[in-house]
Order: sequence, then C-alpha cells, then structure tokens
Amino acid sequence: MTKPVRVRFAPSPTGPLHIGGVRTALFNYLFAKKHKGTFVLRIEDTDQNRYVEGAESYIVESLNWCGIPFDEGPGKNETHGPYRQSERKHLYKQYADQLIESGHAYYAFDTAETLDFHRKDHEAKGKTFIYNWHNRLKLSNSLSLSQEDVQAKLDSGEDYVVRFKSPQDQTLHLKDIIRGDIKIDTNILDDKVLFKSDGMPTYHLANIVDDHLMEVSHVIRGEEWLPSLALHYQLYDAFGWETPQFAHLPLILKPTGKGKLSKRDGDKLGFPVFPLAWQDPKSHEISRGYKQDGYFPEAMVNFLAFLGWNPGTEQEIFSLEELINAFDLERVNKAGARFDPDKIKWFNHHYMQLQNDYDLAQAFQKSRAELSEIDTQYIEMVVTLIKERASFVSDFWELSHFFFVAPKDYDPKALKKAIKDDTVEILNKTKQLTENVEDVSVENLQSSIKGWIASNEIGFGKVMMPLRLALVGALQGPDVFDIMFMIGKAESIRRIDALIAAI
Repeated sequence: MTKPVRVRFAPSPTGPLHIGGVRTALFNYLFAKKHKGTFVLRIEDTDQNRYVEGAESYIVESLNWCGIPFDEGPGKNETHGPYRQSERKHLYKQYADQLIESGHAYYAFDTAETLDFHRKDHEAKGKTFIYNWHNRLKLSNSLSLSQEDVQAKLDSGEDYVVRFKSPQDQTLHLKDIIRGDIKIDTNILDDKVLFKSDGMPTYHLANIVDDHLMEVSHVIRGEEWLPSLALHYQLYDAFGWETPQFAHLPLILKPTGKGKLSKRDGDKLGFPVFPLAWQDPKSHEISRGYKQDGYFPEAMVNFLAFLGWNPGTEQEIFSLEELINAFDLERVNKAGARFDPDKIKWFNHHYMQLQNDYDLAQAFQKSRAELSEIDTQYIEMVVTLIKERASFVSDFWELSHFFFVAPKDYDPKALKKAIKDDTVEILNKTKQLTENVEDVSVENLQSSIKGWIASNEIGFGKVMMPLRLALVGALQGPDVFDIMFMIGKAESIRRIDALIAAI
C-alpha cells in the first residue's frame, strides 16, 4: 500500500451503538491493525435534532469493552482534530464555495412547498421527481437565474441549499473492494444537497471533507451507504483529491424472515442487539446489553467477525490477534449475514471454559446473596466442577445450588426411577461406608463405596442413583464423590438420612 493505512469509524450519537455498528468498527479495527495502521473515531453529530445525551460516551465505552479501542479521536491523540463534526462546521462552507466556483455545485432557492408540488405532480403522472440535469434549468437556482438575481437572494438572506451538479450522459466506473467494479449511469443521479443556509453541511459534504483532511486511506462502512458511492467518487474528483479505497460491508439480517436486524427482533426473540445496556434519557426505557447478559467480549468479537467474513478454513475460534492476522477484506461476502443468537451462545460457552475460575467465582458470588458469606475459594472449587456445562455465570446456581444448600425436596421422576424395594437398606449401608472413611478424599470415598458395590456384585445404578438423589435432589450434577468431598462427610450423611426419612 502506497500510503499509511488510516480508517475511521464514524457513528452518529443518536442512541446506543447497534450490533451492526460494532461489526463495522471491528472490521475497521482488524484492517488497521493488520496493516499497522490507525483506527480513528469520528463523531458525526451534524444532525443536532437527533443528538442523544450520553450516546458518545456509550460508543467509546462499547469499543473499549469489546477490546477494540480507537487510536485517534475525541480526547485521544488529536493529530487531525477536532473529531466531532459539530466542532468542525466552520470548515465546510469554504469547500461548498469552492465547488460553486469550479462549477461543480450551485445555489438552489426552491421552497419546500415548490418541491412538494413537483413530487406530487410527478406521482400523479406515475413518475418519480428527480432534481437533476433534466429539470434544474426550470427550477429556482443559480443555473437558471441571472447572476444579479442570485446575489439579490443571497443578500436578502433567502434560504438556500447548495446542490451538487451531477453530470449528464456519463458512465461512472467505481471500485469497491468487496463489490468489485460498479458502473453508474449519471442520468439517474439526483443533484444531492451538500450544504444548507443554516451553515450546516449534509452528511455527504462533511463526510468527504473530513475523510480527506483526516487522510483516510480506506472507507469501510455498511452496505446502506452504497447508493452514496457515486456522489462521493464525484466529489473527490471535483475537489481534485485522491479517492480512498471503499469497501461496503453486507447487512446483518434478522435470525428469521427477511430484512435487517433490528431492536424489535431482539425484543421479540429474547436477545440483545446492543453491546452494553442502555437507558433512554427521555423514556427511561432500558435495553439489554451483551455485557450485562453475561457475554464475554471475546465471544462477541469472535462471533461478529464471522458475520459476513470467513477465513477460508474450518477454524471458528479466533483470538483477537488471530483475527487481525487472518482478516482480509477480499474474504468479506457480498450477501447479507444472518444473525444467529444460538451461535453467539456457543462462542460464549467456549470462552467460559478459558476464564480464570477464581474470577468466575467472584462474579458468581456477587450475583447471589446466598453466597456472600461463603469462602470464595470454596466457590472457585465448585466453579471448576460445573463450568463445563455452563455458558453464562447466571447458569452456575442451577448447576451447583446443592453444593451450598441441602435439597428441600426431590424430583418426582428421579424418585420413581431411583427408589426400589431395597433402596433404604442400600442407603443405610452407603451411610455406614461413608462414616467409616477416616481420611476423607474423593479417592477414598470412591474406593470405599465402589469397592463394596463390586465385591457384592450389586448393580451400579441401584446404589449411585439414590445416593445422587440424596445429595442433589435430582439425577444431575458432577461426579457424586466430588460432591461428597466438597460438602463434607457429616453433610453427606445428613442428606442420606433425609432421603431415607422421605422414603
């Protein structure tokens, strides 16, 4: 690559960061790190009517939680700042003026009522109104009016917009790393608004100017911006600037049905669509987040990387470093990627097994009031035994409650399956064998009870099922002798007695 790689993630602070935005940020981050480049965060807040308090800090916190922090942006390495478009608005008018002077743009004074009339008139005739080469000389703008009339309107403070003058009878040849070569007939393009008389640019002008001034080498963004590519190419050409390379990522699709993944899909099917929980400052409605739902950031990143990209191998588990090394924009698919809530749970289960057991024990302890007075090291030993069957810390209590409290009742199906005519006699013998173990260990408990089963040629299930039922209250849980060792000899005997009494 001839110039240093600089990519940007440019969200609008209009609410929480959607999972699709996180995926866009991730792909930018991976590409930047792969090429020893810079990942820039720019806040596109030109639409002040939609600005939401707290959204910018939420975006930053989300990127940090995911482990993909920006290298340059608001408050950090501000070599190309400012990084909020609202703080850059003094820059844009000179570029709008430059386009007017070069003949690539013009003033338009049409009122909203006039444009609405033309739209409705076209609709009535079965046509679509497009403001461009075929009608702009019939409308109120600096191409159709005299220079004196234009100046008079400007001097009087009449509202105007600056429109890009799209060319007639040309074919644009555009390049996209993911989509390949794209041809566009300029006759179908409208003259987009670039600048308004209130001093604010539209997205198109601000975006191009900022990318140029921030020396962005690659624009990696969502598919929804693909219709803007023709205009953006033309703007670079009009300014005489080097065009960055573009890559438009595929949509993230609903788990079922058609269309783009939305918050409504998550609410309906019971999964978050935001990285962190979010409370709307106006309605105070709280939306779930992956962090608060117990997902590990590594699981989320690994899952998102596979939404639209594949490494070309069977490997699915990637550390962030491995993703950086393997990532290639040319292996990103054009087709939309279907969101699979079960798959991210699968990733979370995997990353659960890699977590430090003591850290998990602390998280488990904080989540349950019953555990507040219990030694964390004991909880850690429990976690070690049960985490293989868990995908979330919130699963731990269901899998391990019997390590902390004796069963108050017994699963009816398990009672029917485990209790036979001679079960009380067997349980009494099991209790006696347990009492006789002096040096209590998993091995000694196992040797005593299994040795008796083998020497008396008793069916293994006839002994182990009722013993497990006594300890757990159901036919589930880790190895019986692990449970007995953990809760201790005295508690094991108490639980055996309790089941005998219940029978």
